[in-house]
Amino acid sequence: MNEPGAQLAVRDTCRACGGRNLHLFLNLGEVPLANAFLTSEQLHEPEPRFPLQVYFCQDCWLVQLMHVVSPEILFSNYLYRTGTNATIIRHNNALAQSVVRELELGAKDLVVEIASNDGSLLGAFRESGVRTLGVEPATNIAALAREAGIDTINEFFDAPLAARIIKEHGAASAVLANNVLAHVDATTDFLAACAALLKPSGRVIIEAPYLAEMLERFEYDTIYHEHLCYFAVRPLLRLFERAGLELERVDRVEIHGGSLRLWGRPTTGAGHGAQVQEMAEQEKQAGFGELGTYRVFAEHVARNREQLLEMLGGFHAAGKTVAGYGAPAKGNTLLCYCGVDTSLLPWTVDRSPLKIGMFTPGSHIPVYPAERLLAEPPDYVVILAWNFAKEIMDYLQPCRERGTRFVLPIPEPRVI
Repeated sequence: MNEPGAQLAVRDTCRACGGRNLHLFLNLGEVPLANAFLTSEQLHEPEPRFPLQVYFCQDCWLVQLMHVVSPEILFSNYLYRTGTNATIIRHNNALAQSVVRELELGAKDLVVEIASNDGSLLGAFRESGVRTLGVEPATNIAALAREAGIDTINEFFDAPLAARIIKEHGAASAVLANNVLAHVDATTDFLAACAALLKPSGRVIIEAPYLAEMLERFEYDTIYHEHLCYFAVRPLLRLFERAGLELERVDRVEIHGGSLRLWGRPTTGAGHGAQVQEMAEQEKQAGFGELGTYRVFAEHVARNREQLLEMLGGFHAAGKTVAGYGAPAKGNTLLCYCGVDTSLLPWTVDRSPLKIGMFTPGSHIPVYPAERLLAEPPDYVVILAWNFAKEIMDYLQPCRERGTRFVLPIPEPRVI
């Protein structure tokens, strides 16, 4: 790995296989970090920008970023909370019930969550009577979890911390890591540390966005500096093997626009599950191993930008009022790549108190409380958090009754 500076490093090998047969297929430009929201005072200060370029490994099919922003910059102070969204809360409750039931967990069992955020998932486990422990590197978010009564270690997870947890709390019956595997540069080391933390009968349960959904729905806005990898099943087989794990089962779940739920176990010699290997074969048939698949994706991304700018420009020319719903990281990728600013989208709203009163990175769009939309219904609402579109549109039904229409930007801009 080359080291151009303390803030940014550049890889030259694949994270899954170590190969160098890497092909750049999508360049989203130099953009700010997707969660680097600004105060009004910061609007006039220089804004750091980093390359957002996506590569395909032709040897193992891992899709990945090679520019690695320091995790201390990305995660030490974080603005994303899992406990503020009703859809995620329902998802977490169902996941906790499923894991407790399938693994037959009881009061003596320990569940450890890596990147436990505000502790909302562990809270669901705690209701089942199991012991819980969170690991969360963001100091501000870890504090919220502790306030909620969730025992939380405010550190980055690695092998030494896994050993310390075993010494102080015992080995885990389940290690959960939702939406964090893609954030990790040393992916194999991370998985190996998860494996080391498990009892021999334990399971690691990981959720990560699925590359198939990104390709099929053209979800390019899910690409940002925090997400270093975009996983298909085949490269995951390689990663799990190198970490001393077998991929027992893979479930497809709808959360975050379509994700994989991975059930891993310490290596037994039985190999990966048959269903998992069938999924890898289906990916081969779908062209996941062909560079042309990714070039077609990139062409669609460019068309999406043209279509969105044409639509928003038309609203502006016609004198229509427009606002956004959501200030998600994915929305900031879309806004920055498309060049949308306050001339086309004057304001947006969000339910997270950590984002309200701030300005979006790059586009500098002010973020207001969600209630403003109900008080001032515009002609059009651009749903930036489109993965929660149904929940959002239900909330904004009073606006719809007053004539507001909704814009979904992905997979192509459309008015509903």
